[in-house]
Amino acid sequence: MKYNLITVLGPTAVGKTRLAAKLASYFNGEIISADSRQVYKYLDIGTGKDLSDYSVGNSKVNYYMIDLVELPDEFNLFDFYKNFFIYYHHIKSKNKNPFLAGGTGLYLSSVIQNYDLKESTNDKEFIEELKSKSDEELKTLLIKLQPHLHNKTDLESRERMIQAIIVANADKPVENKIEIKSLNIGINPGREIVKSRIKERLEKRLNEGMIQEVERLLDKNISPERLIRLGLEYKYITEFLIGKISYDKMQSELYKAICSFAKRQMTWFRKMERESVKIFWINEADFELAKEIIIKNYEFNSELS
Repeated sequence: MKYNLITVLGPTAVGKTRLAAKLASYFNGEIISADSRQVYKYLDIGTGKDLSDYSVGNSKVNYYMIDLVELPDEFNLFDFYKNFFIYYHHIKSKNKNPFLAGGTGLYLSSVIQNYDLKESTNDKEFIEELKSKSDEELKTLLIKLQPHLHNKTDLESRERMIQAIIVANADKPVENKIEIKSLNIGINPGREIVKSRIKERLEKRLNEGMIQEVERLLDKNISPERLIRLGLEYKYITEFLIGKISYDKMQSELYKAICSFAKRQMTWFRKMERESVKIFWINEADFELAKEIIIKNYEFNSELS
């Protein structure tokens, strides 16, 4: 089967979005974001939602799955998976080429590795029954339904376990689902360079108002617990703002957490490779090199822009 998607992936702070936008601009494409936090409105600085990255020359590349959800609403793997196919077919209907770009491993895998996810019926009685169960009962049920659980964070709270059980218990197939064969380009400049860029970027974001962004979210009556559950920047800055940790500890712990996150991202991508996913790795977000990989491997159905 020919490739029918181009994916740009990699750990945080390597320039995925900018490269994907340049490639999409050149190859008559539009971009679906695979970022589990950029999907939320008002999470701008902390998620690196630099929408100017989508402007290439005098044109703007269309993007999808950004600013889609209002907090405190939740957005999960199935929501991403379902929306991916909606936007994929929308892009194809315009005779454009679909690109997927991001660093959320589970979201990327669900598409690239063709997970068989089905929609929940969301039966109210079933949900009430789940709410009456103990944490241990929920955990046992989830592991029974998903013995090879992809996302271990689903075990971290009652809400996440209940949502994961609902998804695992689903029985309605996703509409318009097709088999995806993705041409995958990965950016990996090396761990030490990534750590250096994370440090530089963190300082820049703190100076640009990231703390004030979290303050505004709290002022919108988004609970500290909900923000902490978003992880990384929102977790540590919220803990600082509610007086749980000092500014210096917030900055140092956040830096370490982002570095650990980047390491976990690479571990996930290596796991995908062990599971027979081909990734063309490049050391930097090099447009010319990535362009050559696409030209050599991808057969386009429409003219280049």
